[in-house]
Amino acid sequence: MSAPLVTVLPVVLRPDPGRTVIRPFLPSDPTGFETPGHPRAERIAARVMGLGDAALTEELDRVRLSLDERHRDLPALLLRRFAEVAGQIPDVAAATDAHRMLIGAYFSAEYSFESAALFNPSIVPHPDRSAAADGATRFILSLRGIGEGHLSSVTFRTGTWAADGGVTVDTPSLTSVAPIVGPLRDDDIFELDCGGSRDPSETVLFPVVPSQSRGIEDLRLTPVTRPDGSSTYVGTFTAVGDRGVEQQMLQTDDFASFRMRPVTGDLAAAKGMALFPRQIGGRYWAIGRQDNENLWLFSSDDPFDWRDGRKLIEPRYPWEYVQMGNCGSPLEIEEGWLLLTHGVGVVRNYCMGAALLDREDPSKVLGRTPVPMLEPGPQDRDGYVPNVVYSCGGLVRGRTLLLPYGIADDYTGFGTVSIDALLAAMEMPD
Repeated sequence: MSAPLVTVLPVVLRPDPGRTVIRPFLPSDPTGFETPGHPRAERIAARVMGLGDAALTEELDRVRLSLDERHRDLPALLLRRFAEVAGQIPDVAAATDAHRMLIGAYFSAEYSFESAALFNPSIVPHPDRSAAADGATRFILSLRGIGEGHLSSVTFRTGTWAADGGVTVDTPSLTSVAPIVGPLRDDDIFELDCGGSRDPSETVLFPVVPSQSRGIEDLRLTPVTRPDGSSTYVGTFTAVGDRGVEQQMLQTDDFASFRMRPVTGDLAAAKGMALFPRQIGGRYWAIGRQDNENLWLFSSDDPFDWRDGRKLIEPRYPWEYVQMGNCGSPLEIEEGWLLLTHGVGVVRNYCMGAALLDREDPSKVLGRTPVPMLEPGPQDRDGYVPNVVYSCGGLVRGRTLLLPYGIADDYTGFGTVSIDALLAAMEMPD
């Protein structure tokens, strides 16, 4: 990279096509080839029911050999999939557990959720600090994975930021756990359970509800302290589905179960919302870019409803003339709120910069970087979308910023930034 403010680390995360989840598969007849009274699902199930005991056992063994290593509790997974399609199958009572598992397998498909890209990370402290050595920081990284059909999911990694500044990312589990939709409180508030996850790297937020059917994009995580002093994690993300693009929020304590719901108001149909990690003056605060050009500031008594925002930062420098946006939730430092930003400039280059906001009144901009702190360089500008560096959040420790960032909408790199040097590079507003 060509930015002197950033020290690039020798850590790179690339897509891994070997990481998969099981998703529903339901073949149907093309128009003009339907068999009245006997849909395709029924015909497939009837063929399975007609297998002899030896053939049934052989086919189930084949399924286990293929899937057991990458999917925990496979029999329960296949039986659950059978239950989802059982309404289309006559004579369900005659099916043994072996029949049901094999029918479930025929109506399932393996999906490689990060085979094409792994990028746009955000980073938060790990809830379990006990594993960190003296002076080290354990973290959880969220990433946007893209697979077949340009479908986006959220995946996670864990790692350590050592006391000496080095970063290691743990090898992810071979097993991935897709979410199960829990009881809906209403059409828009729901829970996703990846309860089989034993490690955050096993959790995959794969689209399973209509409002997310075309993808879950760019999770911006932030740790939040509740009034009772306990901690949780809240994130905003873009859901693309049957209602178009909308901003949604999630909350989790353990990265295995999640509560999700859309936001309402002026940010509902926008991208790029980011929450402040705590209330200021008894109100919730957020950054938005609903006009796709400027950064906006919102405050609200309700963390799910955002109205009457004010324009906070407009493009000023050539590298941000096309549009601006945030690169994650504001980070609290001694001098105020450090807001990581992105700018789009010539030839649709995405570069990263930063602004400083007043701690007690975030509508006051105290400084901003006149040149990018990070921009695409000649050795790493190529990928799925060339000329892009982008992040969904950093982590502060002392006077250093740890910055994971996506490169060319393809893979992920890491860097560190001296906060003192970053603030010194800022210009004061007019």
